[in-house]
Amino acid sequence: MAERRPASGPRPEDAAMGPGLGPAGGRSFGPSAGRPMGGGARWLQPAAKARDAKGTMRRLWACFGVERGRLALIFVLVLLDCAALLAAPWLIGRCIDAMGGRDGGANPSVLGVALAALVAAWIIDTLIVIVQGWLMAGASQSIVRSLRKGLFGKLQRLPVSLFDRWSHGDLMSRLANDVDNISGTIAQSTTQLLSTVLGIAGSLALMLALSPLLTLAALVTVPSSSSSRGSISRKTRVLFREQQAVLGALNGHVEETMSGLDVVKAFGREAKATGDFLELNGKLRDVGTKAQIWSGFIMPLMNVINNIGFAAVAAVGGILAVRGLVTVGVIASFLSYSRQFTRPLNELANIWNSLQTAVAGAERVFELMDQAEEPADRPDAMAIGAAAPRGAPSSAASPALRGVPSLRGDVELDSVSFGYREDTMVLRDVSFSAPAGSVTALVGPTGAGKTTIVNLIARFYDVSSGQVRIDGRDVRDYARDGFRRGFGIVLQDSYLFSGSIRDNILYGDPGAGEAAMRKAAAMANAVHFIERMPRGYDSELQEGGWPLSEGQRQLVAIARAVLADPAILILDEATSSVDTRTELHIQEAMLSLMKGRTSFIIAHRLSTIRDADRILVLDGGRIVESGSHAELMASGGLYCRMYESQL
Repeated sequence: MAERRPASGPRPEDAAMGPGLGPAGGRSFGPSAGRPMGGGARWLQPAAKARDAKGTMRRLWACFGVERGRLALIFVLVLLDCAALLAAPWLIGRCIDAMGGRDGGANPSVLGVALAALVAAWIIDTLIVIVQGWLMAGASQSIVRSLRKGLFGKLQRLPVSLFDRWSHGDLMSRLANDVDNISGTIAQSTTQLLSTVLGIAGSLALMLALSPLLTLAALVTVPSSSSSRGSISRKTRVLFREQQAVLGALNGHVEETMSGLDVVKAFGREAKATGDFLELNGKLRDVGTKAQIWSGFIMPLMNVINNIGFAAVAAVGGILAVRGLVTVGVIASFLSYSRQFTRPLNELANIWNSLQTAVAGAERVFELMDQAEEPADRPDAMAIGAAAPRGAPSSAASPALRGVPSLRGDVELDSVSFGYREDTMVLRDVSFSAPAGSVTALVGPTGAGKTTIVNLIARFYDVSSGQVRIDGRDVRDYARDGFRRGFGIVLQDSYLFSGSIRDNILYGDPGAGEAAMRKAAAMANAVHFIERMPRGYDSELQEGGWPLSEGQRQLVAIARAVLADPAILILDEATSSVDTRTELHIQEAMLSLMKGRTSFIIAHRLSTIRDADRILVLDGGRIVESGSHAELMASGGLYCRMYESQL
């Protein structure tokens, strides 16, 4: 069937200590450990909080099902990594004490063992980080691949009405930007959160084991840092939520403008399009700047508070060392543990916010996946197989579908009313019948309901009341997939896919052979320009059909419908984009194509439908006249006036 087109940088204190190192050479947990968080300072940004974070997290975890084995291995590696990192500060303290104890003597054997163990811990940590990153990257990409596959599949099952309501740019943003956001967070923040939590717990336990008094000194600044961070995060969360919304609106405007660029240029509206873009872009800049400034307050403030705590630990440790209650090595170890405790504790909320950003993106993805699909086929719905070509023996049908009935094409509308919105009816009590093989033309003013009727016949929408029957059965009694294969549709706005001309024609019937494809092109009068192209039928087209002209695109679309060999043919202003001479050739092909098929023609050029078996004149959502061309001209009604005005 023819396609229907319904649109952070390093901190100074880190530099002083070396890359990835805490005080006295101990590497810290969390983002400060030198592991990338992805996207620059993105991990500093408080997220746009999801409406149902717990529910979304549960659904994300369900998506992790196929990778739970690899995730379990990653969890084990995180445990080993934390053990190595927690061992390093203790070993550093042992090294310092071994170089000069309280009596001033050195212990070379203890120093050698401690140094060897320290080097081994760092090597093990490095290897674990490499393997862990490799495993996490593979797991995250596999999970995101499944999400993107499921989301794209969902788009194919959604009703046409949803694409009328939702911006194409927003849909594309969900499929691309939001899914990519999930990917980056899964790959980085998930393992960071796990290692940070384990590091905080392990550091606190070892701090208490080394010196409870020093631990109290280290914990003095925790309440003030937590309250300060929370206060700033509450302010920035609103700003980042607004930034996300404005970004979606900007994406939608760009997609819409690029899709309709010809119209923009034709009407000289470049300045208006640019002005709208600049307005949205400026709004995005303003809200983004405010969000970044507020979020930028977090780390400097946390650094000041942490350094105060660091100084408090150093002061208390010095007093205890002078009194002989602790060794210099213990103080060195404790300083590393306090850094591993306080900094990740402060950054824990940032990692959580990064996860919330991904959860907010996942919620947008799941919101789309939760949209109601086209109504399911009834349990007793009749399956319709691909019909054999007209005049061919029944064995020409697909073996898997042989014996399954195909549409004959008897169409009847019985008291049909319909509205795209419940409060506005487009059709009101429309009734007519079209016998199999007949040609019915639909004419009338713009907005009278002509296209809506064929949309209901092809079941792109279901009626609000009444019935649409084909071959004596309500269209809802047919299995939708096979039912639509019985239709061939050529729209006023033809749409071609990227690929060759051959691919676009074969879209009507992928199983057709070369001879059938060329015959369809000939019937649509498309051969003359196709064979003049450098590669003929293998000439590549870009999305939308460039470099073909609008008329040539329409001819290829008609050839696609010819190849589909449908029982019911719908032509919605199919010749509106071709010149008069080409239109005559197409009409000749259409006369041959429409033989034995039920055809519906929507036309504004009334001269093209004079030979229709029946002409239905619509106005205001009702059929106001019905009959042949001669009968309607003789009646002197609306059709007659329309026809004479065109002459």
